[in-house]
Amino acid sequence: MQKRLNQSKLFIAVGIGGAIGAISRYSIAQFFADINGFPFATLTVNLLGSFFLCLILFQPKVIQRLKPWMFTGLTVGLIGSFTTFSAIILELYDLWHVNMGLAVIYLSITISGGLLCCFLGYKLAQS
Repeated sequence: MQKRLNQSKLFIAVGIGGAIGAISRYSIAQFFADINGFPFATLTVNLLGSFFLCLILFQPKVIQRLKPWMFTGLTVGLIGSFTTFSAIILELYDLWHVNMGLAVIYLSITISGGLLCCFLGYKLAQS
């Protein structure tokens, strides 16, 4: 019975976090308009998501204070729904057919920027 209760908390936490993350992602998409066809909104949410995920994962005090269901809701639910791989692929595909140079820039910034944000989140968590 206790295991089922804990699983229910996990599902509810992921659902609530997912709703908040999806609404936040949509809000950022509304705020940013694509400039010259460049997907700034997706780039922004993925860089922010990389930063915050690493900040949380490498911050021992945060992990110790959060109950497992809260941690899962925050990482899998909120950050997981906030960022998106499928949008990257679709936008990369669209950019490739319009402007290969922009597609390469977008992919490069996404990967290198994501790694940089991950590193910055890790460093901030360690300080």
